[in-house]
Amino acid sequence: MSPAAAPAVDAAEIRRRTRELLAAHPPATTERTDFLKARFDAGLAWVHYPEGLGGLDAPRSLQQVVDAELAAADAPDNDPRRIGIGLGMAAPTILGFGTDEQKQRFLRPLWVGEEVWCQLFSEPGAGSDLAALATRAVRDGDDWVVDGQKVWTSSAHVARWAILIARTDPDLPKHRGISYFICDMADPGVDVRPLRQITGEAEFNEVFLSGVRIPDSHRLGPVGDGWKVAQTTLMNERVSIGGSRIPREGGMIGPVSQTWRNRPDLRTHDTHQRLLTLWVEAEVARLTGERLRQQLVAGQPGPEGSGMKLAFARLNQQISGLEVELLGDEGLLYGDWTMVRPELVDFTGRDAGYRYLRSKGNSIEGGTSEVLLNIVAERVLGLPSEPRNDKDVAWKDLSR
Repeated sequence: MSPAAAPAVDAAEIRRRTRELLAAHPPATTERTDFLKARFDAGLAWVHYPEGLGGLDAPRSLQQVVDAELAAADAPDNDPRRIGIGLGMAAPTILGFGTDEQKQRFLRPLWVGEEVWCQLFSEPGAGSDLAALATRAVRDGDDWVVDGQKVWTSSAHVARWAILIARTDPDLPKHRGISYFICDMADPGVDVRPLRQITGEAEFNEVFLSGVRIPDSHRLGPVGDGWKVAQTTLMNERVSIGGSRIPREGGMIGPVSQTWRNRPDLRTHDTHQRLLTLWVEAEVARLTGERLRQQLVAGQPGPEGSGMKLAFARLNQQISGLEVELLGDEGLLYGDWTMVRPELVDFTGRDAGYRYLRSKGNSIEGGTSEVLLNIVAERVLGLPSEPRNDKDVAWKDLSR
């Protein structure tokens, strides 16, 4: 390091800045949103982000120092479950590909939670094969006019903004004719309709886009390079789904373990053995997630996140199935079938029947398990790629 270089931010400096924030904005007397804005401006939102964008250019590992200090002071958080798509998917994509103006405009209200985000990727004919998407974006002066349909869109009914991929050149092969945009969900051409799920709720939506105008200034990355931009989103999505930080016995294994302890009358030798096996597997997955987050300190997430997401889906379905079986007739009860449009998914705060039904979607959302198995095989294990006969065929000439 040259003599003129600034010293690196270390844990002591992070701790000092956090305590200064708490002294200047006491959580007990500061309005929640004001505190979160002050935290962002102090660089303590996500410390590994650049200065001026909620960070301090510090190692990602130092975020736990901030979080521990704020938790001890009972400071408010930004309700990450409600704004998970913005935090886990939109933000890293904007940071990686956005202009300075886009970063300044979107990152602060995104992190504070003033603006909720959703993801307009999947379509009725382009789910597992996302690159086959048919939603079109046509240039019209300084705008793009978008027409098409998206599906399985979480939080679209409460979102202010969306990350959107659309086809801008049908004459190119499917991966090369896509561009990436930030879509205003308040545009009159955006029609959000509830999509009722097996749980009875509609946290998902289908979204119809009719003549939606997006300024070119809301494009992320070069025209036609949207697939590359989307890969950043997808890799971060899988980490945020499968690799979130939880305590020991957190997540789905917690409720069934508690039922086992509280209800000895339900125990059998078989369910005991299965619970032990799943408990160990859940703990292995949790520790693997910790290791993955340590790897993130050195850069962007890679295909390992797909493996974590695979494990998350499989474990959730197996654990919830064991819980329903352990409860016997009680496991068949379902607390509430009311059609509501929730703002977030709450696995552990609901009954066993809800967990069992909702976990079925874990192997579909965020990339199907079948597609993720291919990613792990090819990009982690180095196995040969599956034959793909459509890689060099213009999208308009593909069979649909």
